[in-house]
Amino acid sequence: MSAYSRSVPPVWLVALAGGVAVGMFAGQQFLTWIPVVAAGTVLLTFVIQLSLQRKEGLVNRIIASVGGVLVILALTTVVLILLHPASLDRLVA
Repeated sequence: MSAYSRSVPPVWLVALAGGVAVGMFAGQQFLTWIPVVAAGTVLLTFVIQLSLQRKEGLVNRIIASVGGVLVILALTTVVLILLHPASLDRLVA
């Protein structure tokens, strides 16, 4: 099992779980909590990658982790905007 397959998917799963939790508990305040989930997963990425103590492919693994998190949270945000369209009003006001 490569370092890539051991270290990247757990970050994606945490981002997915965080996105689901935000969708369930934050309601129309989801735009406040999605960046918090993103920040937490970026910190988790660095913790996992630096704990591996492998230099080879470090940047590629970090890019894969953070890129996947961005895609997951962007899709989560789109779904939540469709569910709570009134939440966009506070961005304009």
